Amino acid sequence: MKTITQNPILHLLHNRSSNREKGIYSCCSANEYVIRAALRRAKANDTVVLVESTANQVNQNGGYTGMTPAAFRQFLDRLAAEEQFPIERLLCGGDHLGPLTWTAFPEAQAMTNAEELIRSYVLAGFSKIHIDTSMRVADDDPNVRLSDAVIARRGARLCRAAEDSFVQYSEEHPEAPAPVYVIGSEVPIPGGAQENEDSVAVTSPADCEATLAEFRRAFTEEGLDDAWERVAALVVQPGVEFADDSVITYNRAAAKDLMACLDHHPGLVFEGHSTDYQPRERLREMVEDGVAILKVGPALTFALREGLFALEQIEKELYGVSDFPCSHFRAVLEQAMLEDKSQWAKYYHGDLPRKRYARAFSYSDRARYYLVHPKVQAAMQALLANLDSTNIPMALLSQYMPVQYVRVQSGELPLRAADLLIDRAGDCIDDYLYATIPQ
Repeated sequence: MKTITQNPILHLLHNRSSNREKGIYSCCSANEYVIRAALRRAKANDTVVLVESTANQVNQNGGYTGMTPAAFRQFLDRLAAEEQFPIERLLCGGDHLGPLTWTAFPEAQAMTNAEELIRSYVLAGFSKIHIDTSMRVADDDPNVRLSDAVIARRGARLCRAAEDSFVQYSEEHPEAPAPVYVIGSEVPIPGGAQENEDSVAVTSPADCEATLAEFRRAFTEEGLDDAWERVAALVVQPGVEFADDSVITYNRAAAKDLMACLDHHPGLVFEGHSTDYQPRERLREMVEDGVAILKVGPALTFALREGLFALEQIEKELYGVSDFPCSHFRAVLEQAMLEDKSQWAKYYHGDLPRKRYARAFSYSDRARYYLVHPKVQAAMQALLANLDSTNIPMALLSQYMPVQYVRVQSGELPLRAADLLIDRAGDCIDDYLYATIPQ
């Protein structure tokens, strides 16, 4: 039981009734400005911050960020040091860890790769592990729903790899808390739905109980009784989703029967994925009802992109009619997305104007994948440098970033372009702090 109290995530979740925090949000992003926003908000509110990377973002082969788990952990530690954020309050998690990026391979190869993925996360010091084996691999029947028994068996195998890796990790880090686990079978795909929907089915209580039973059985068969005590949450579908141009908001009444399942499982909470773009009151209701871990990703970079577009409007007002070399940020981003359609073409549909709109403004925010493109990065840095080369007029800040205007005017926020951008991303985080740390 000692390891349970050592892990700050389990400590928070097991003491929701007495802690100031009633839940925790997970910052699912590898973007530097978003992570800085999360660190700054956590510092200002005297709370922990949980940052999670997904299996396609960060893995043993580098993922689309080019970072292994060890490199991503070093990246987070550097940002925490630069923001003067206490390292012990920075919690690191792995999201959708499983055969996600190897579904084209048969089970034997896909699961071997997934085991190596899990090991690389645990050995890098990640203490929250979301085991996701809900996707089919090449030798699964594509016409048959993947059974809870198969999902649980594969999940237990990955948990065994994590536990064995933690034994190795703890030899060099004896003070490290044992990892906590998140399991489930009704796991929304990373990044939101691919099609706009009017509604989404809430996980049934029967399916919830069946999933828990199968995972409990599989963990016992694998000799993972101690690890089972560190299963913090079950991923369910509480009735929220977002897509290209739609958001389905939480309906407390529709989720009532599902939430009642937690009465039979003390110490367990639900983890909600795709909570992006929910109204803050709905987020708070989710936490109160038992969805105590709120995952958010695209909404954070969506807010960041809004900030970048707003800053470019200020730049255009200041320099757009002169020979000054403007950043042309949006045009550069658009060109990068047209040159490489791999991250958006199968998600955005319609005629050319509709696709152009989606590339910039879709809730799915596929533009986030291009923010690391060298030309986009160069345009972003040019934009920030151009604005810092002059005094941003307060009237323009009021026009394009009115919330930041108030904070600058009151002395809470420096009038520097990067700080304005980071604070704009923080506006989204404020909704999650409102939900998880109610005053």
